Amino acid sequence: MKTHIRTAVLAACVSGAIAAGAAAPRDSADEAFRKFWDAKNPQEATKAADRVAKSGVSFDSALERLKAGRPYATDAPVGAVKGSRRTPDGEFNYVVHVPSNYDPKRRYQVRVFLHGGVMRPDPTPRGNGAIPLEGADQIYVLPSGWLDAPWWNDLQIDNVEAILDSVKRTYNVDENRVALSGVSDGATGLYYQEARDTTPFASFLPLNGYLMVLTSTELHLPADLFPNNLVNKPLFIVNGGRDPLYPIRVVEPYVRHLQSHGVQIQYVPQPEAGHNTQWWPTVKDTFEAFVREHPRVPLPQTLTWESAELQKSGRAHWLIIDKLGSREKNDTPLPDANQASSGVLFKHERRSGRVDLVRTGNVVDAATRGVSEFTLLLSPDAFDFSHPVRVVVNGREAFNGAVEKSVATLLKWAAHDNDRTMLFGAELKIKVP
Repeated sequence: MKTHIRTAVLAACVSGAIAAGAAAPRDSADEAFRKFWDAKNPQEATKAADRVAKSGVSFDSALERLKAGRPYATDAPVGAVKGSRRTPDGEFNYVVHVPSNYDPKRRYQVRVFLHGGVMRPDPTPRGNGAIPLEGADQIYVLPSGWLDAPWWNDLQIDNVEAILDSVKRTYNVDENRVALSGVSDGATGLYYQEARDTTPFASFLPLNGYLMVLTSTELHLPADLFPNNLVNKPLFIVNGGRDPLYPIRVVEPYVRHLQSHGVQIQYVPQPEAGHNTQWWPTVKDTFEAFVREHPRVPLPQTLTWESAELQKSGRAHWLIIDKLGSREKNDTPLPDANQASSGVLFKHERRSGRVDLVRTGNVVDAATRGVSEFTLLLSPDAFDFSHPVRVVVNGREAFNGAVEKSVATLLKWAAHDNDRTMLFGAELKIKVP
């Protein structure tokens, strides 16, 4: 009976304190970070990030913890691990192959592989889930595509990102060694993915694919594509001389065109090959060396990005295009890989905007076309917050001043990106002069 009385009195006191506006007890930094690391997706992590910010943790302490990352379980499943994402648009199945000797203390390279034959109507996973084109010791991620969710669709961009996020929350992934590869339809769809979502990936490796398939009106692409976005990341391309679909003689002129506009490409044609991967044993070592020698730069000093659908594809690393503007006659001329001697590669139906950035220390020089506002995400690993930041846009100063670090901003983007090497301490909103 006494216990019940004490409980009732305690409840009344707590209720009264809350009614009087007293703050509820806050988590310690250790407890708040535990909940943050345990989040199953960016949405849960965002909610947990608020608790971390309210724990009173300092910016430097939070940054140190985020760089160290979560503690990884020692009993995570290995081998062929099947997974599924249920969404309003369908069920997306996938397989993750984890080395049998997986060590949570080691950071693992990841290859995301997009299969071919994507236009079949059935979403059932292809084959027996075996690793296609097995190479280096790494984690392999095998998503599934089908007629209603082909690789050249934003549903699959969301799907690949969500699967990769889940893998990073379970296994110790090297965020700067995630490569996206694919064969046939998977290779063609890879170009769509690269032009729309470059940030998570280090390199792109299309095998037996063809960029210009994406110009076909039969594909009903949901978005305009901007080939100049391919400048940001290196490509490793293989095509066969006897391929009846995408032979070397058809593909190579476009490879050379992209190279002439600054796209870094290692082209490995196979003159005697058809539409198959029988060449893999001889190409494998070169392929893996390319991946190994091209880690992602998480905070690149130069960026170029163009987008028409800002909510879906307005970001590249530390640049976010916020608002489109009218194109002016005196806009800065920008070299464009979409322009060829015979005309444009891709016709555009929507208004778009582009920003090119060059960062030198705390100075950012931007050239824009069709953009009125953009945001720079400032990382303490790239900017010195003890000194002013200067932003020059189209030759005119748009900002010059101190920028304050924010724990809330740091945690917001850590929750979204789930990336120990790409952390941002401030958002700098820029209006184009």
